[in-house]
Amino acid sequence: MTGPFGATSTTDEVLEGVDLSGRRILVTGVSAGLGTETARVLAAHGARVVGAVRDPNRAKAMAEQVRTQAAHGGGLELVELDLASLASVRACADALVSAGQPFDLVIANAGIMGCPKGQTADGFESQFGTNHLGHFVLVNRIASLLKPGSRLVNLSSAGHRFSDVDLDDPNFEHTPYTEFGAYRRSKTANILFAVEFDRRHKANGVRATAVHPGVIQTELGRHLSPETIKQMIDQINAANSASGAPAFSWKTIQQGAATSVWSGIVAGGDEVGGRYCEDCHVAEVIEGEHIRFGVRAYALDPDHARALWAKSEEMVGERF
Repeated sequence: MTGPFGATSTTDEVLEGVDLSGRRILVTGVSAGLGTETARVLAAHGARVVGAVRDPNRAKAMAEQVRTQAAHGGGLELVELDLASLASVRACADALVSAGQPFDLVIANAGIMGCPKGQTADGFESQFGTNHLGHFVLVNRIASLLKPGSRLVNLSSAGHRFSDVDLDDPNFEHTPYTEFGAYRRSKTANILFAVEFDRRHKANGVRATAVHPGVIQTELGRHLSPETIKQMIDQINAANSASGAPAFSWKTIQQGAATSVWSGIVAGGDEVGGRYCEDCHVAEVIEGEHIRFGVRAYALDPDHARALWAKSEEMVGERF
């Protein structure tokens, strides 16, 4: 049962009565915000969570807090992962594959947003390289650990509605860079990756989906000034007013992480596979200006998803 859940549902409400004992789940970016809450609620329901972080030593206090709330055999193990370095990504993936323990769910939660123009260790534009290419390599390298019935959840954003990926210039070498233009492209890429991963693996019982957690105040927004945040809210409210939607309100972290666990555990695989979810439901394809909800058609286009996959393989120098 997918439940009568919506925008204000919390992680605890979504997983009420759900026993995750015996399930093993990988969550990237567990050191703060949505990642910490996702790890907490999964461990509290009995899951054995593998939490990927850039610095395991700095995440020790967080991990202990999660472990104190774990129940029914649940727990949290930390592994080192820097998504902005393919050497780190490959080392993490190789260690997981070598251990040979399968996963029931992978939640690609980590990411960066709205940062000044920069490059990853491999020379990729930092937001596309971290948010998409890092997860692209990680997930594909550990795909053999995803057993039938397992699932991939990619965290995307409503920002995808404002920028498609540019496969001719993914690193902004020929087009002007903007902090949010780059972020929005990377979030579209997160959806397209889920679409193609789902197509490739659903015959083996492995499904993939992408989610928008909502607008939440977390460390993800550390590059944003108060003026930028106010401008964003003003723009959202203008669009809401034009479409007859209610005024903007922040989600709590518990509400923001709810769609990740709903789509990864509660919803049916056929319901969410190859789709985009928000507010604990599958979003509709919507076009036009001033839209408040929904997903753009280009983000779910199967040919576009295959083209991004091929471009991503070319960029990272690996075929999957």
